[in-house]
Amino acid sequence: MLRLVVMVSGSGTNFADLLSRTQTGEVPAQIVAVGADRECAGLDYAREHGIPAFVEPFAAPREAWNHRVVDQIEAHQPDLTILSGFMRLLAPAAVERLAPRLLNTHPAYLPEFPGAHAVRDALAAGATRTGASVIVVDAGVDTGPILARERIDIAADETEDHLHERIKVVERDLAARVITDIAGGALPLTAN
Repeated sequence: MLRLVVMVSGSGTNFADLLSRTQTGEVPAQIVAVGADRECAGLDYAREHGIPAFVEPFAAPREAWNHRVVDQIEAHQPDLTILSGFMRLLAPAAVERLAPRLLNTHPAYLPEFPGAHAVRDALAAGATRTGASVIVVDAGVDTGPILARERIDIAADETEDHLHERIKVVERDLAARVITDIAGGALPLTAN
């Protein structure tokens, strides 16, 4: 069973879904800690469910903050760290310490629409399809090796919030599948 640390920045709905799947045995993993860069609903949910939670508020210099975040993560001895709605970029040195066992879920069909506003960017571009991806984090912005991705259609009158909620359903399924495949040895992780 894999030990997971999940990093969040907001509501933690993807984390909550993953927690449920680990508790039912669908995903052979245990979430050993949840971390964030600020207090948020995702941390509250973790605490309500008895999962250790930590906050490392962002502060300059960036390199020192990154070092502290990775120290907090490593203190829980995870097999994988999942960035699930975590809205801070980790510096290359931090990524290197965790690689290749640092994964990110992303609300777009990468390499299309990288960055923090993927759903908004897809709509602004007039795209008719987008999707969700799970990647190994590298030093770039959403440029790491793609472990899984899936497309969804965009409705003509779709709002950003509605589309994002539909993408989250796909993101959750992809994350569960990737973690399960890693746990079972079907998906080896390698750093590029």
